[in-house]
Amino acid sequence: MIPLVPQRSPRTAADSRASNDDATRAATAPAAGTAEWLRLARIARMLSWLTLGWLGIEAGVAIGAAVIAGSVALLGFGLDSGIEALASIIVIWRFTGTRLVSATSERRAQRLVAVSFYLLAPYIAVEATRALATGDHAETSIAGIVLTAGTAILEPILGLAKLRIGARLSSAATAGEGTQNLLCAYLAAAVLAGLLANTLFGAWWLDGVVALAIAALALIEGRRAWVGRGCGCACSPTA
Repeated sequence: MIPLVPQRSPRTAADSRASNDDATRAATAPAAGTAEWLRLARIARMLSWLTLGWLGIEAGVAIGAAVIAGSVALLGFGLDSGIEALASIIVIWRFTGTRLVSATSERRAQRLVAVSFYLLAPYIAVEATRALATGDHAETSIAGIVLTAGTAILEPILGLAKLRIGARLSSAATAGEGTQNLLCAYLAAAVLAGLLANTLFGAWWLDGVVALAIAALALIEGRRAWVGRGCGCACSPTA
């Protein structure tokens, strides 16, 4: 017998709960332009400036260590730091001047942050594939080990703070930058594991595998940022 009343699937119910959660967050978020919203926007901008300073150091050290050690994954980590810096610049641009309360600027910033994810993936995927195919071995990099260990500790603090502020501001751009910080922390931990494995066990191939993981994660997070799903808030794209 064909049921007269359509049965709702578990996915539909889950989507409904997610929508209700988004609506709750939107209801509790301060309205754009209010004193509380402007305070949060200033904090978001300050965090981006702090991140920008750290990433400048991170990128320089990582790329230098990668060139010396011949590590594709460490090079990818350094380039990722440069692209993260681009996301920080975009958020600073978003919350400066007349763009501060502009919905159009938020949408542009969200899309630009998403594009910054896509800048990383192709280069790293090609270089990692080449390294694995030719059997290029990365040398031990003490500087890379110290840098990635420090990043794995610091970046989650910045990322989680930006995700919370992005949700309060309904800003997918801010949340996207925070997601990049968390992604950088995951990558740092993965690259660290690869460097240690190469140093202790001679597992040179793990460096290329980690680099491919970097490329895949960048594509996934780029797509999430493009559609505005990185903030867990009511910041869906608008026309």
